[in-house]
Amino acid sequence: MTQPAFGPLSGLRVLEFGQIAAGPFAGSLFADLGADVVKVEKPDGGDDMRHWPPISEGERGPGYSENFASVNRNKRSIAVDLKDPAQVAGLRKLCEKVDVIIENFRPGVLDRLGLGYKTLSVASPKLVYCSINGYGHTGPYASKGAFDATVQGISGVMSVTGETDGPPVKCGVPIGDFGAGLYAAFCITAAVLQVKQTGRGAFIDCSMLAGLLGIAALQTSEYFGTGQTPRRLGSAHPRAAPYQGYQASDAPFMIAAGNDKLWHEVCEAVGMPQLKTDPRFETNTLRANNQKELEKILQPVFATRTKAEWIAEFDRRGVPCAPINTYPEILNDPHVQFNRLVRDMTLPNGRRTKTVAFPMKISGYEFNVYRQPPELGEHNEEVFAEWLGGS
Repeated sequence: MTQPAFGPLSGLRVLEFGQIAAGPFAGSLFADLGADVVKVEKPDGGDDMRHWPPISEGERGPGYSENFASVNRNKRSIAVDLKDPAQVAGLRKLCEKVDVIIENFRPGVLDRLGLGYKTLSVASPKLVYCSINGYGHTGPYASKGAFDATVQGISGVMSVTGETDGPPVKCGVPIGDFGAGLYAAFCITAAVLQVKQTGRGAFIDCSMLAGLLGIAALQTSEYFGTGQTPRRLGSAHPRAAPYQGYQASDAPFMIAAGNDKLWHEVCEAVGMPQLKTDPRFETNTLRANNQKELEKILQPVFATRTKAEWIAEFDRRGVPCAPINTYPEILNDPHVQFNRLVRDMTLPNGRRTKTVAFPMKISGYEFNVYRQPPELGEHNEEVFAEWLGGS
């Protein structure tokens, strides 16, 4: 598999000093859209995610991490010992040939190696350098270690996740890591456009904490507007009802009646038209304030029919609804299959597996896995020869 000759980001060179999730995910977004992304790894074991299960065995080599493969497809890998001054000097030359650097070390680590933005931008003023970190390069927490779970805790996300009477719960998807990766990719793309206009690159300080505060706009604005602390509501919504999960006779499902028209459809569907004029439920605000009472009325009715029957009924009435799927269910869903959101991928050891495609469609570009996830240091000679002209 070779580098595509086209793609929205074709021709862009990206060097990724990425570990685990946030940096590698940001790099994968560029690689999926055609950029030449080269991953820099330590020779002894590489990115720690290479050792995360599931480890799949193959016929042509040792086991390979499917977690690692999911965010490192379409990249090349070079192994460089950052403790070896000669290798670091060679890597510094490589940095002068790139458009973008993505890193997620603790602030200051690459600076001490002469691989920070201030040093590299002297020789490469057009360089776009993105540092993904827990808390940013300035402030009291700048040197504090961070993983997704700890940043979910400090950011407030866990305080609004879980059942009302239960303890705070971590989101099952690592939104701190992947949210920072998305912000990083967006900011890098904006800075690359700026380079075309001004000839000057940029340093991007992309913290996981700031990213989680950014995507919590509804919760933070609720606090700013009311002075009230946002709270855990399980699957319910703070400003609309019925807008939550209910249990059918066989399985749970979600409905989201976010306005009066949809609420009236729910009343008809459950055979209780009198609820439309019940003073407790006449407006969205009243229904949200009295949602526990509303749940006690609706839940016994929902328990009388199957999930499929209720979804068909609400779909017929235009009320947003959905099953509460497991990942095997949604990955094999006919809509997901129709849109080719799941693709085939081959690991370096020959194991055939699957991966979720770049999820958004761009006219004129068709995503594909054009390069299998790399073996550690697989492209050392190739990259140095291409980018440094054989030196």
